[in-house]
Amino acid sequence: MADIVTSGNNRRSNWSQGWTRGKSALQRQGALIALIVLIVFGSIRYTGFLTVYNINSVLTYNTTFALVALGMAFVIMSGGIDLSVGSVVALTSVVAAYASQYGLLSALAAAVLTGTAIGLFNGWVIAWLKIPPFIATLAMLLAARGLALFLAHDATVTVNTTNDFTSIWSNTQFHIPIPLYFLVFAYAFGLIVLHLTRFGRHVLAVGGNEDAARLMGLPVERIKLMVYAMSGALAGIAGVLLAAQTYTGLPKEGLGWELTAVASVVVGGTLLSGGMGSVAATLVGSLLLGLIFTMLNFENGHGFITLSPYWQAVIRGVFLLIVVLLQTRLARQKK
Repeated sequence: MADIVTSGNNRRSNWSQGWTRGKSALQRQGALIALIVLIVFGSIRYTGFLTVYNINSVLTYNTTFALVALGMAFVIMSGGIDLSVGSVVALTSVVAAYASQYGLLSALAAAVLTGTAIGLFNGWVIAWLKIPPFIATLAMLLAARGLALFLAHDATVTVNTTNDFTSIWSNTQFHIPIPLYFLVFAYAFGLIVLHLTRFGRHVLAVGGNEDAARLMGLPVERIKLMVYAMSGALAGIAGVLLAAQTYTGLPKEGLGWELTAVASVVVGGTLLSGGMGSVAATLVGSLLLGLIFTMLNFENGHGFITLSPYWQAVIRGVFLLIVVLLQTRLARQKK
């Protein structure tokens, strides 16, 4: 009789352990599984879905969002949030458009320096003035947007098309669009920083428990300064790509990009509470969101349903809410 009870307890224990492992795997790889499922579904349902042209188009178009999401990932892993990234993209697109007359490198340098300066200011206000990240970056969202409108005189700024500026978006190298090189290099850099440097470990430590990190002697303020500077620099690169893509500096662009970046990060499994995250999963989350809206556009052309851009924004908001709710539940279980 005892053997039967022991056997039943063992089976229940095995089921419980298996369920726990399954939930953990789903949290870590859920976005990748969903991405693969959508790719398989799209290849079956839509003609030409997996053509080289369509793959390059989807990846290239989502490069700007993915770059912003990478910066947001490091900020969230440190326990903060950056609501200013959309406005910084708009501002740096205007700066890049004005500087485009001096060539690509000058425009790129001007935009990245502008984004980095804003990020450093955000980090300084948050780390040394002790202003909550939500409030500080919300104020910068408004300030950067206003500065972009002021510089552009509340209009679009036409880029110089007589030099190499627009080549950063339109040209290819070895049949691969140039923006994809920026995407690959940025995420490779992010992976190296997070997994192979002390700075990456310190970011996670600060996000996990700031007081404990301070007691360990970690330079908490400097770490915060660096992650916000990184977020601003990547937003600056995204601004350059946006200006080259549209041939204009767009002071009113970037609305809601911060929410898309947050969604990409949390879909990838990074907890909003900080202390845990993945660069690779952030890329997967960004591609997943991009693929969802690409498939909605394919579906519009398919004739089965028709969704306006406004409804797509509603879907994006609902999707973000669901993901945040799931992440909140996972965070409670972790505690």
